[in-house]
Amino acid sequence: MNLSILIPLLNEEESLNELYNWIIKVMQSHNYSYEIIFLDDGSTDNSWNIIEGFAQENPHVKGVRFMKNFGKSQALHAGFAKAKGDVIITMDADLQDSPEEIPGLYDMITNGKYDLVSGWKKKRYDSVVAKNLPSKLFNWAARKTSGVELNDFNCGLKAYKNVVVKNIEVSGEMHRYIPVLAKNAGFGKIGEKVVQHQARKYGETKFGMERFINGFLDLITIWFLSRFGKRPMHLFGAMGSVMFIIGFMLAGYIGISKLYHMYNDMRYSLVTSNPWFYIALTTMVLGTQLFLAGFLGEIILRTKNNEERYKVSSEVNFL
Repeated sequence: MNLSILIPLLNEEESLNELYNWIIKVMQSHNYSYEIIFLDDGSTDNSWNIIEGFAQENPHVKGVRFMKNFGKSQALHAGFAKAKGDVIITMDADLQDSPEEIPGLYDMITNGKYDLVSGWKKKRYDSVVAKNLPSKLFNWAARKTSGVELNDFNCGLKAYKNVVVKNIEVSGEMHRYIPVLAKNAGFGKIGEKVVQHQARKYGETKFGMERFINGFLDLITIWFLSRFGKRPMHLFGAMGSVMFIIGFMLAGYIGISKLYHMYNDMRYSLVTSNPWFYIALTTMVLGTQLFLAGFLGEIILRTKNNEERYKVSSEVNFL
């Protein structure tokens, strides 16, 4: 199978028919073998009924429905697990991603030998203040932190080799950083393609300004996990050991200084009257806590179980 097209959605009943017909037209004009997997992230409108209708008339259309809204990352995780195509395309259901871009993305994966190709909405039709400027700042920070040179991490239109999506773990709200996850998994050939961005035709965006705040927090998380996720003891243990040694040496100096003054009949004060004593004590306590944090992190990594992060209520056309 050439293509698996994954479409996560939430309450997009108005755009689904137009999007579906547009994708089918592109698939037929290029004679692709394909599957379209709609990932209904707990829609409360008529979206799932429309998807079931597509599936009844077209065996290439499949659907997964969550029991409630679990988030885009969870939807993509479910889709990646089920995708069978040689190339996997992800796109949003709001018609802001053009299906006409699919052949170009497919060609870059198959002939350009890229592991992953991310869309770049160079010209956008969103609000400059509410979306464009925060997005530019966010993408700049993501590039500097991750080392992945992409201009648009947030673009939902991306193409992947099948082996890539089978070897990355998308959780939380990490869908923005799938290229970073792919790089950390060893897939280094990551490309970018300028794609057409279309003004939203129906409804309203499901993401507000909080997505940028969450995005920056996730960026910190993924930086930490990429550096120390496998060995937390390397960070916490090292920091804890250094702090404990500094505190211990400081406490030792205070104690030796008092003994010296006592031995030479010099004036001295109680150790507890010296403010440096409390600094030393605090440093040793913090060092011990950091060391234990690293130790507990190592234990958790070795004993953790993979928990189910979402509940599926319905599926169509999956064998």
